[in-house]
Amino acid sequence: MADQPADKKLFENLSGAGKAIGVLTSGGDAQGMNAAVRAVVRMGIYVEAKVYFIYEGYQGMVDGGDNIVEVSWESVSSILQVGGTVIGSARCKEFRTREGRLKAAFNLIQRGITNLCVIGGDGSLTGANLFREEWSGLLEELAQSGKIEEEAVKKYVYLNIVGMVGSIDNDFCGTDMTIGTDSALHRIIEVVDAIMTTAQSHQRTFVLEVMGRHCGYLALVSALACGADWVFIPEYPPEEGWEEQMCVKLSENRARKKRLNIIIVAEGAIDSHNKPITSEKVKDLVVQQLGFDTRVTILGHVQRGGTPSAFDRILASRMGVEAVLALLEATPDTPACVVSLSGNQAVRLPLMECVQMTQEVQKAMDERKFCEAVRLRGRSFENNLNTYKLLSHRRPDAELPKDDLSCSTNFNVAVLNVGAPAAGMNAAVRSAVRVGITEGHNMFAVIDGFEGFARGQIKEISWGDVGGWTGQGGSLLGTKRTLPAKYLEKIADQMRANNINALMVIGGFETCDRIKQSASGTKRRVFIIETMGGYCGYLANMGGLAAGADAAYVFEEQFDIRELQANVEHLTEKMKTSIQRGLVLRNENSNENYTTDFIYQLYSEEGKGVFDCRKNVLGHMQQGGAPSPFDRNFGTKISAKAVQWISKKLKETYRKEEGKVFANTQDSVCLLGMRRRNLLFQPVVDLKDQADFVHRIPKEQWWLKLRPLMKILAKYKTSYDVSDSGQLEHVARHSPKEAETGAI
Repeated sequence: MADQPADKKLFENLSGAGKAIGVLTSGGDAQGMNAAVRAVVRMGIYVEAKVYFIYEGYQGMVDGGDNIVEVSWESVSSILQVGGTVIGSARCKEFRTREGRLKAAFNLIQRGITNLCVIGGDGSLTGANLFREEWSGLLEELAQSGKIEEEAVKKYVYLNIVGMVGSIDNDFCGTDMTIGTDSALHRIIEVVDAIMTTAQSHQRTFVLEVMGRHCGYLALVSALACGADWVFIPEYPPEEGWEEQMCVKLSENRARKKRLNIIIVAEGAIDSHNKPITSEKVKDLVVQQLGFDTRVTILGHVQRGGTPSAFDRILASRMGVEAVLALLEATPDTPACVVSLSGNQAVRLPLMECVQMTQEVQKAMDERKFCEAVRLRGRSFENNLNTYKLLSHRRPDAELPKDDLSCSTNFNVAVLNVGAPAAGMNAAVRSAVRVGITEGHNMFAVIDGFEGFARGQIKEISWGDVGGWTGQGGSLLGTKRTLPAKYLEKIADQMRANNINALMVIGGFETCDRIKQSASGTKRRVFIIETMGGYCGYLANMGGLAAGADAAYVFEEQFDIRELQANVEHLTEKMKTSIQRGLVLRNENSNENYTTDFIYQLYSEEGKGVFDCRKNVLGHMQQGGAPSPFDRNFGTKISAKAVQWISKKLKETYRKEEGKVFANTQDSVCLLGMRRRNLLFQPVVDLKDQADFVHRIPKEQWWLKLRPLMKILAKYKTSYDVSDSGQLEHVARHSPKEAETGAI
């Protein structure tokens, strides 16, 4: 093992020896809970702690007996890709009483459990915090009744609690995403995409009801992802007279030859007087006022079911590991905390601060302070809402910005795609066009990238031209890998001829599930999978973490024959256990000599008589298909932010007297992307020091810090830098202005 820099904090210094951790799931189930359970169990065992399943949530804790069972490494094999929760979840009225909590404390003490990892919603986590506050009193009461010894009271005097939020509604303040939300969005979008085809065939209006009794996140984000005509959410009721406004909009869309209408209703939707707005009420209104053929689809528990998405598996795995670290580092003075996601970072927040803010949202809605409710939901929610409003309703021409005597607001802005096609590109183009038009600009589309630009394949594009683009895969504008260098003069001529003032470029640096399921049904088999990515190992690494791989070979972390041999030996040992299957991923350009064929042959030869091998090169199927909800929304929001930035720069640099834009090269050509927790515009000239242009990758990759997680969860001994962990932060309360900057 290489020497570690002195300033790094390594988790090897944190020992779980002598500690016992209990893990339970409570409240409604959510996809990804099993990934979290798996991570807690394996990380706990890795640091030499005892880990216990608590079956059926708090009910199992109260009942004790066989409901609290010590588990092994193999106990959580093959649950990563399973929906729901394998340890069960149940509502427990008894735990709400002190007598019930007394029974629960006794059952935990019998096994020496003083560390609890609770996966559930705000009700479950609030119950856990109350249990922690009462803990010492409960032990004293048990000792007085003779059920436990005084020594046990002293030995187990403190109870540590760490929570992870498992809720498909994303209704918990303090985290960008809760476990299960992304998977629920996948279910919704799958249904919406299917419905859109039948709705177009018959010119129908569909009203979709999605979950969200007190939170409109699922409804709002799915509306943004599919370009819905109207959305109803509890935090932001429609204005008075919404019935007429909605019908006018639906009629206008039909008049523009749109063959379908989609309306999404959160189950807890209300009007401005806190009266329910139901899907049936919306349907009846459309039928009575417009006479449209209208159908209602209530998705119900379909949203909770199915396989967790890659995002939820990775999120839950990271949260599970972070939860164990938090328990190991907890002191008697540490408040109960919840591990959450901010940007691409795991953070710890005081549990009750998050619960209090979550409760404040409901209070604000009850008091009809809806703007306050939206603000309390956080920057991400507010940004989603603002983006939806911006893209769903076209302002009349009379209301669009106009030139005045002091400055110009109407510019010509062109949009083009470059590089390989990527899911989400079309959502980004749609967003750019509509935000640009709202800003008062004339928007142009460039066909076939820089090559098409040089040939003059450029045309003006309207609001209606990009309708229905969010769910389309590939690039509808066309894209080529051609670099602009050989066409610079011709491109400049086209920019002059069409008076293009600004250019927005969407592109790159110019699925292991089914295979794992196949392996699960086959004993002693190792699958070797090649992923795309050029020299960037992100897909291989994160795919490996999401699929529970045994190894992932990437260019950024060089490997040799000794490591390959060690991996083969590791798999050989694994086949002696009850987990008789393996998964290995290799980034396509990870090593020019250790090719996929070489690794396949090496594993086949060295594993002869122990396991056999299969290989699969995923190829361009990774670029195909409809974009995920995340890609649609990320493309939409990041593109909207980019056009607003372009618009601001154009206004700042336009000289009215000369009728020209004078932009300096330092900050007029920028790359927009996420850094840690925020979206940042970075001048392209600064990238020369931060990018490896030969291999077209950043010199520093944030996700490399996650590589040890995959190795730990696959039972390798390794170092894990936890320098970013351990800091308990406070829940941020932002001003309305903050929603415009940084959040995605």
